[in-house]
Amino acid sequence: MLTYLSIIITAIFINNIVFSQFLGICPFLGVSKKTSSALGMGAAVTFVITLSTVVAWLLQYYVLEPLELGYLQTIVFILVIAFLVQMLEIVMKKIAPALYQSLGVFLPLITTNCAVLGVAILVIQKSFTLMESVTYGFATSIGFTLALWIFAGIREQLELTPVPRGMKGVPVALICAGILAMAFMGFSGIKIG
Repeated sequence: MLTYLSIIITAIFINNIVFSQFLGICPFLGVSKKTSSALGMGAAVTFVITLSTVVAWLLQYYVLEPLELGYLQTIVFILVIAFLVQMLEIVMKKIAPALYQSLGVFLPLITTNCAVLGVAILVIQKSFTLMESVTYGFATSIGFTLALWIFAGIREQLELTPVPRGMKGVPVALICAGILAMAFMGFSGIKIG
């Protein structure tokens, strides 16, 4: 039980995929203008990361390694992620068209979100079991969603705040992202277990 708790806390706070490993920066900066779209993107990424982690783990240990095709890992994982994102896009278009429209071009870009592929590869590199992989994938995506949601809230507040003309938009957003990353670095002193 302590192992799973350690995986969860570490993935969400200590080794946050955005602030510590610098994966998923494109959607982090692109979809973080409104908290509603940030939460929608976070939910979509959570679904894709969790499911792709399970499928990638099963493919790695039941297909690639037994057939000695480990060198195809990246290509196979990318194809799995592309398939899952396509399925998510079809379902979301039917079930939640408003969210589908608000995510716009960023929904298909989950396919190229390096955080999704990164998590699938990291669970293999860390030699996690299937349950540890699912836990890590889900917790990492929750950490991604948390980072996205906090940053979207900051950016919404920045729209209401007088900012010098030369700092408006991307410059002040990048400064805030850096400060937020430093705040998350404070969690690195936490020892679990």
